[in-house]
Amino acid sequence: MQATTSAGLFRCLMSCSLALASAGAGAQTVELRSADSFAKITDGTERSRALFVEAGKVIQSPRCLNCHPAGERPTQGNDMHPHEPMVVRGADDKGATALRCTTCHQGANFEPAGVPGHPLWHVAPLSMAWQNRSLGQICAQIKDTRRNGGKSLAALHEHMASDTLVGWGWAPGSNRTPAPGTQAQFGELIKAWIDSGAACPKP
Repeated sequence: MQATTSAGLFRCLMSCSLALASAGAGAQTVELRSADSFAKITDGTERSRALFVEAGKVIQSPRCLNCHPAGERPTQGNDMHPHEPMVVRGADDKGATALRCTTCHQGANFEPAGVPGHPLWHVAPLSMAWQNRSLGQICAQIKDTRRNGGKSLAALHEHMASDTLVGWGWAPGSNRTPAPGTQAQFGELIKAWIDSGAACPKP
């Protein structure tokens, strides 16, 4: 059993290393405007929409979209190519029985092979898929408790601002471009968006 697991991990590491090499160097990191910088927008609804558009720089970055796939197979890298080795989300979004996410993705980034890691590594459920959707569609989806795991707006803010798996996006390791800004800035934008009415950009 140990030999089988070690062989599987070796194949994962080799496949991930090759996939990372093919993705090329990371792009320039994008900055985020502060939530306070939107205070001059006097119309509350328009300010709320503008805040979400700014937060959308994070939401629509590869660090988030790769883990919110629209299909059974996640993507990876700055160029969002199909995951290598071939994997699927599985019944619990943590991989198929024969190849769980944690077979390759350990508790922390493994820099020698460029493999990302976190103790809770998994893909978002299909109800939370963001790929191939406009920012307005994602916004409506995020607010919908039937599709966001039953989260209230307060719980949604807590998830965005404090969840450590979300936080991985700002420390992705290897040649991956971190999510724009910082998690604290992102959390402040989400909080200001909620406080100003949680309005969504037009689809």
